[in-house]
Amino acid sequence: MAPLSPASEKAIARLREYKPPPTNYHSVPLSRRAAVLLLLYADPDGDLKTVLTIRAKTLSSFAGHAAFPGGKADSDQETAFETARREASEETGLPNIGEPLFPPFWIEHLCELPANLARNELVVRPCVALLHSYNEKTGQSADPEVALIPRLDAKEVAAVFTARFHNFLKTSDESCLDDVERQQSGDWYRGSWTTWHESDWRSIPPPPHSLLHHFYVPTSEKSVTKPKPTSSQSQNQKAAISELEERERSGELTRYKVFGMTARILVDAARLAYHEEPEFEHNSHFGDEEMIAKLQRIGRLGALKRPDDELTRETMQKAAKLS
Repeated sequence: MAPLSPASEKAIARLREYKPPPTNYHSVPLSRRAAVLLLLYADPDGDLKTVLTIRAKTLSSFAGHAAFPGGKADSDQETAFETARREASEETGLPNIGEPLFPPFWIEHLCELPANLARNELVVRPCVALLHSYNEKTGQSADPEVALIPRLDAKEVAAVFTARFHNFLKTSDESCLDDVERQQSGDWYRGSWTTWHESDWRSIPPPPHSLLHHFYVPTSEKSVTKPKPTSSQSQNQKAAISELEERERSGELTRYKVFGMTARILVDAARLAYHEEPEFEHNSHFGDEEMIAKLQRIGRLGALKRPDDELTRETMQKAAKLS
């Protein structure tokens, strides 16, 4: 695997140097905390790609959606990075903190981004990391997409796929070397303004009001991994995996849709990394720290989390009126 390109080196340096503002993540109850891992790595040209998952259809929340590896915090002592790495290990088999990776691989924690607010009233802390795959001293290199084959938990993940990080600032597909991706046509980006958090957000179609930018990531055999069949998988899990594979084989599904909070985090992270504004309209602020604080002031985001918790326009209007 090639070393980082000059543009990628600068992007990683900016993320490494980024210092997020004070966060409300630690002030909300444990039941409201979650963290996700935005894992970057270099492709053969040294350009950055990121790792995403398709959530299993059998999950109770956001089933079938594209998402980062991640999940809820386990204890008050667990840091956001520890939560994100633990969940990524459980979902995809990526070695957890303290577990070895064979050379030349190692994971560098770069930064945390401002907390985001999910519709189900979880406060989500994005954690950005770089998977190093090139050793400058020895010249040893490896391709993560070949050498690190994910071991997926079918109860949580239907597929793992990769996407070009810089492309989340663009309105169309960037050029690529993958013949399969090059041959696939279709829209990369769509969006329109809607209302959420009592401010304008980029979303299509309205309603609902929680959707953000919509990106359509090309799929190929190299960039997508699915759980291998096992005796422990339920019939529903096996059927969901088979359905996804059949849709891809038939040509019905050639792109995975990335939208909502996941898309917004990608846009924010790419803006920071490349010091570049997107080609599409977007929000100027990063994360939802201000709204999280206001919701706490009106008594939301309490310790008791109910299955039907969901932020409504009325709740957001009430919080937005606070100065």
